[in-house]
Amino acid sequence: MVSFDIGEDLEGFRQELRKLAEGRFKEKAAYWDEHEEFPEENKKILAELGYLGTLVPEEYGGQGGSILQGAIFVEELARVCFNTSLVAQLYLNGPSRAISILGTEEQKKRWLPGSCSGEFFHSIGISEPHAGSAVTDLKTTAVPDGDHMVVNGAKCFVTGGHLCTHIFIFARLPGTEGSRGIGAMIIDKGTPGFEIGKPDRKMGGRGMGEAQAFFDDCRVPMENVIVEFDGESSKGFKKLMHSFGPERVGNAAMCLGVAQGAFETALEYTKEREQFGRPIMEFQGIQWMIADMWTKIHGARLMVYRAATNLKDGFPDALDCAVAKLHANEMAVAVTNDALQLHGHYGFVRDYPLERMVRDARGFSLGGGTTQILRNTIAAMKYGRTFDQRRGYALSGVP
Repeated sequence: MVSFDIGEDLEGFRQELRKLAEGRFKEKAAYWDEHEEFPEENKKILAELGYLGTLVPEEYGGQGGSILQGAIFVEELARVCFNTSLVAQLYLNGPSRAISILGTEEQKKRWLPGSCSGEFFHSIGISEPHAGSAVTDLKTTAVPDGDHMVVNGAKCFVTGGHLCTHIFIFARLPGTEGSRGIGAMIIDKGTPGFEIGKPDRKMGGRGMGEAQAFFDDCRVPMENVIVEFDGESSKGFKKLMHSFGPERVGNAAMCLGVAQGAFETALEYTKEREQFGRPIMEFQGIQWMIADMWTKIHGARLMVYRAATNLKDGFPDALDCAVAKLHANEMAVAVTNDALQLHGHYGFVRDYPLERMVRDARGFSLGGGTTQILRNTIAAMKYGRTFDQRRGYALSGVP
């Protein structure tokens, strides 16, 4: 078991971030949502202060921080500005994290310093129009051709894709199925045959658009391949899944932040709002809602911090990640809804932050593994076997 006394250094880091978020990000949080505008000025602030490289090893321009430190980071930003936390999440737990773990020395030197400085903006292309939860159904192909790979296909829901300088994509060798033949590479913006569509209009997280990416005979140098394509095995796919474990921890940590912000807003409101001649916090029904909200947040925080600290070979434990994300996703939806309810009709109007928080919280249980897929994953791990969702019977082995 692990202790969740995070220590003076990390607590100091939390307070440092809280001060930054309250002082410089909170005031315009509604603006990014209302105008569906990327918070570029906040990204620049994070870059100037060195925060974008928090989890990148020091030799490549970062701070060499822990996964727990990254979780606290996005939690504190999400507490006041979800869109800014999405920026941090992509930098801390997205492609740069995968490059740090899986990349060659040359690749790390090539891409990580620019990520730390904010010069580079790496997006992730995994989902496809017909391959979301069933990621091993992806159809984007990569064909070896001399010293290049020729890529054809399309990706959807690419977070920040319309703004990226590089995209980290999963693809497969032609003629392979399932998890065999899957590898990954980075494609530079401007590479012939690589195009980005207009961003989708979303329900929440509206300051960080998601776009489609298209590849038409896109020639990518072999030195851009991060995980090799092996048509005989699933090794590449397994490496990729493990490397994005911190992304699930970050997703769950952002849930904590949004829920914490909603809880604090509701707590203060119920102290001030009067009905029937007294503050509504005096009513037992309100007290029970507040108690239940806090209990859900507290339980989720223990799960998330455990996932962030219980590492195996440098990666978060897969079961801990799945449990933490599942619980935190559903907790954030429940807590933000209850916080809105406690505000009555005021929670429903856009002059208050609650309706925005409800919308932002809803997307957590879709990205990075839906809550239904997480339940499948947890069950498979506890049974010790992988369930084939197409045929309805179990295969040997654990995911």
